[in-house]
Amino acid sequence: MTKAEVVKKVVDVGLVPVVRASSAAQAIAAAEAICLGGIPVVEVTMTVPGAIDVIAQLVKKMGDSILIGAGTVLDAATARKCLDAGAQFIVSPGFDLETVKLANREDVMMIAGAMTPTEVITAWNAGSDLVKIFPCGNLGGGKYIKALKGPLPQVPMVPTGGVNLNTAAELIQAGSAALGVGGELVLTSALKSGNTQEIVELAKQYIAIIREARQAKA
Repeated sequence: MTKAEVVKKVVDVGLVPVVRASSAAQAIAAAEAICLGGIPVVEVTMTVPGAIDVIAQLVKKMGDSILIGAGTVLDAATARKCLDAGAQFIVSPGFDLETVKLANREDVMMIAGAMTPTEVITAWNAGSDLVKIFPCGNLGGGKYIKALKGPLPQVPMVPTGGVNLNTAAELIQAGSAALGVGGELVLTSALKSGNTQEIVELAKQYIAIIREARQAKA
């Protein structure tokens, strides 16, 4: 899949589920539940024990049915390892120029993190395909996205932090290209209990909310 196809798929789906888990087994179970819930995208963060091996396992096991990305990537060296493991996109909570340059060289989708207008412009001009607005909830949620989109309508933004079932519609209607959602979808309690059906059902709810919000916006 080309970078353009990966970007299109992420934007079409409208959701980037962020997997943070206390074990590799939990992370894999989370990815499977997300996929079953109708979201063919997953971001495995570097905070998961053995995260790079988890990415490799998921690519081997589910690579035909789900886009697998690496999250909380802080430097180019880590990004390189993730790409070697098969990651199809890279996400960072902040902006690291060398990581963005690597993604561009390898023709892989990059979602660099930003908070202020200056940081958004810097990430976009450096070649980030989408810009992660983090921590969006602490900055005003949908109102902050709407404020940023005023002067920066050309930048596709992915708010992360503070995204939940109650805020998702507002964030989409404010102009978000997609949403990054972590613990409000990938429930720690569900992973611990093994009842990942809860995650499946939540995934379906998020997809429905995004679809309805986009239709209302149109």
